[in-house]
Amino acid sequence: MKPEQIERWKVVRAKGRWRYVLVNGIASYGLAMFVVMTFFVNRDKLSPGFIAVSALLWTLGGAAFGAITWWWFERRYRAAGRRGTSDF
Repeated sequence: MKPEQIERWKVVRAKGRWRYVLVNGIASYGLAMFVVMTFFVNRDKLSPGFIAVSALLWTLGGAAFGAITWWWFERRYRAAGRRGTSDF
């Protein structure tokens, strides 16, 4: 990680994992994917049941995305702390 990435991650990290998963995973990725995939890609299949299932699945997908990206950035942050900074 570059020094500016490390500093930015320190700020994000201080706010906590669950906030990161909620904001970056569910609210950003999950909500955006829900809207696009439900109302644009699958608009011919719209029904209350389909919308509910889609909302549930994209919420879970967003949470998974947030957790995985947290893990990835945390791994890079710790590796950078052990070895100094590196660009990868």
